[in-house]
Amino acid sequence: MNYTWSVFTKPWAELPGDELGELVAGLGFAGAEIPVRDTAFVTPATAEKVLPAFTEQLRDAGVAPISIASGLEESTFAAAAEAGVPMIRIMAELGPDGYAASVRRNREQLEAAAGFAAQYGVQVGVQPHHGKFVASTLGVVQLLDGLPEQFKVVWDAAHDVLAGDDPKITLELAKDRLGIVNLKNVTYVPTEPGADVGGAWKPWFVQGADGLANWSSAFATLETLGWNGPICLTGQYSDPSVPVGDRLRIDLKAAQAAAR
Repeated sequence: MNYTWSVFTKPWAELPGDELGELVAGLGFAGAEIPVRDTAFVTPATAEKVLPAFTEQLRDAGVAPISIASGLEESTFAAAAEAGVPMIRIMAELGPDGYAASVRRNREQLEAAAGFAAQYGVQVGVQPHHGKFVASTLGVVQLLDGLPEQFKVVWDAAHDVLAGDDPKITLELAKDRLGIVNLKNVTYVPTEPGADVGGAWKPWFVQGADGLANWSSAFATLETLGWNGPICLTGQYSDPSVPVGDRLRIDLKAAQAAAR
């Protein structure tokens, strides 16, 4: 399959475009997701001015911008359109008012952004995320039901397995809206036992070969579905003792081997 092998550039969010492009290409990637956040080189306030030149520098290095991780303000859509970035990636956050109310609120926010998505020709990708977000692929598929085709699912291998799911099932569920496939992996490690009975475990993000998510099964399912969009390694690892770039080189080779 002709995937665009990409990486989320959050570990190097402060770098300017020319330096980032050289780094990403040197790691072996042909695509990048760019954080557009207050802590990054490109911020929501500067995106309309800075993002077009930033992405052009990435392209000069042979790196295609596949998405930005940001919010759904009109200025962000305008910046993405001007820069030729096809997607804004978000997550559906849950609030203290409970799951059902949070889903309604997220749906209203997505509906409010539908006009911007159509006007600027920029997709919105919603990623499942464990914890205080809509955590399952099915939950995101249901959240997007009935919205225009510009609204996509960003499937994530680690968060899929944290939700107790199977890529053979969830990728099939998401196939009609599948925009990006995120690759990272995760296991559980014990924490200090507290007063609770059980539950003394936490997620621990690891190399692809060491986690619970079956990347090979995911690629076999993608091949069956005939899907060949961007694959994005997210560069999330809980142990900081090894440089992220070194870990990503290993995981890129593992992912490419699994995709054969």
